[in-house]
Amino acid sequence: MEPKHWDLTECLKQYFGDRQPPERKNLEFLIGLRNKIEHRHLPELDPILYGECQAALLNLETLIVQEFGHKYALMEQLAIALQFSQILPIEKLKATKALVSANAQTVKEYVERFRGNLPGPVLNSMKYSFSVFLVPKVANKAGTADIAVQFVKVDEASPEELDRLEKLNVLIREKHIPIANLGLFKPGEVVERLQARIPNANLHLHTCAWRHYAVRPSSGDPHPERTRAEYCLYDQTHEDYVYTQAWVDKLIRDLTDPAQYNLVISRAGAAA
Repeated sequence: MEPKHWDLTECLKQYFGDRQPPERKNLEFLIGLRNKIEHRHLPELDPILYGECQAALLNLETLIVQEFGHKYALMEQLAIALQFSQILPIEKLKATKALVSANAQTVKEYVERFRGNLPGPVLNSMKYSFSVFLVPKVANKAGTADIAVQFVKVDEASPEELDRLEKLNVLIREKHIPIANLGLFKPGEVVERLQARIPNANLHLHTCAWRHYAVRPSSGDPHPERTRAEYCLYDQTHEDYVYTQAWVDKLIRDLTDPAQYNLVISRAGAAA
């Protein structure tokens, strides 16, 4: 009998089970991307896909060490990826615009749809996409520069550290911003989806819910962007809020419980 092997999709199911960490989403993105591209040559995609590809390599390194030990670590052979390309922002912008070509349109739509449907914490995880600004590190003397580049996780840095980094040349990650309104819902659309399970759902209930769970600031807040990104995002262009599928799922899960429903209405409603 010929040996049989799992494909990568089955490997993900077997390894992660019900868990949905950023590393899994990274590989699911790349599997779908591979299937979309097939045998087409689309070099214009390269600049916007670097983050996911680099994260996949780093995740592989972490997995190898975790499962088999440091003896098999790839970093022993290559500490950091080297690039010859010096793509400037204007060239990167041109490359992105090139995606409107008919040949790449379906792939572009896939990339936007996949990223747009990810919750904020996953989308901005270094394990999903390693996107950075690369800036030379300068030392007073050549002998004092013991390392050429430095990785800094901005999400874990204190305000004092971030202020210090503004004055230094370091490697700083570029944060993904979910594509506006792709796979997101306005309040009325959220209510429409709730009504299938909660017949008396209305905009008042939705307002009580976002206040109760503190997923966004109140109207007039000086920092409207400070939302719980897995549930709600601020649309600066339209100066309003849009909500994720995860928010719809949470409300259906929570508000079908009469006790939780009454709690949301009584507490958040009173605060109004």
